[in-house]
Amino acid sequence: MNEKLTMAKALNRGLRRALQADPKVLLAGEDIGKLGGVFRITEGLQAEFGENRVVDSPLAESGIIGTAVGLCMRGYRPVVEIQFDGFVFPGFAQIVSQVAKMHMRTGGRQKMPMVIRIPFGGGIGAVEHHSESPEAYFAHTPGLKVVSCANPNDAYWMIQQAIGSDDPVVFLEPKRRYQQKGEVNFTDRPAPMHQASIVRHGKDATLLAYGPMVKTCLDAAAVAAEEGTDLEVVDLRTISPVDWVTVMSSVRRTRRAIVVHEAPLTLGLGAEIAAKLTEELFYVMESPVLRVAGFDMPYPPARVESEYLPSIDRILDTVDTSLAY
Repeated sequence: MNEKLTMAKALNRGLRRALQADPKVLLAGEDIGKLGGVFRITEGLQAEFGENRVVDSPLAESGIIGTAVGLCMRGYRPVVEIQFDGFVFPGFAQIVSQVAKMHMRTGGRQKMPMVIRIPFGGGIGAVEHHSESPEAYFAHTPGLKVVSCANPNDAYWMIQQAIGSDDPVVFLEPKRRYQQKGEVNFTDRPAPMHQASIVRHGKDATLLAYGPMVKTCLDAAAVAAEEGTDLEVVDLRTISPVDWVTVMSSVRRTRRAIVVHEAPLTLGLGAEIAAKLTEELFYVMESPVLRVAGFDMPYPPARVESEYLPSIDRILDTVDTSLAY
């Protein structure tokens, strides 16, 4: 059975299904109950499951994460929401010092089945601290899984897979795609959470992206096709661990790769992908791995964010550079 939903509605359906399936699943976060969250992702869930399972927490991210650690130790599977990406840093020490390390610290005896939902990225005209891309901090931390959905179908299934994981998962939701509609397949078996997806096949170069940039890359590929360039687009879906099998298979075919992400260029995920592809496919590729990213500066005011964010033009200019080698 298929249904066309926005990403926001798909996430809501996925959370509802997880709450129905396991009484140990509970949600916590600022304004997620009666209000349904700033983006209405949890709308209606408190009314359905009660205030003990959909908890309006105090405005204290470190307290939210710390409480969730204790809940995991008592056998629960908490799903905590960070209201905006830039608000995660007050809880950062809890995440990297406790959540990521508890399993190893206890010799494998204590699992940490926690999901940390973070709306991330720009493009919504928000003020400071509301348009960050903090994924590299978490991908650099052993013990954390980091994933990002890019369409409603993945949003529906991946949130349930993340909740079902015994490892902590940082679940990044591209906030400017919340109202993007797409088909959700409720019956077919979903792809594994940590498997990348080739969302457009091509032969001239591979665009590698995740989260909000997947749609931008697909739009760029459509424009390129009108000009005679056939681009492949890979949705990484998982930032840690990266699905190197799918990534390398694609780049072996096209022999060119461009990584696209909103986060600043230096030490972003694109740098790791470029290093790995160069190590493994140096004698296969026709040109260096190139990157299109945000600039190495704080996220700018909303009225000029379009100059900061990777655009179709910037992507196509980089494709032209790659093809010119």
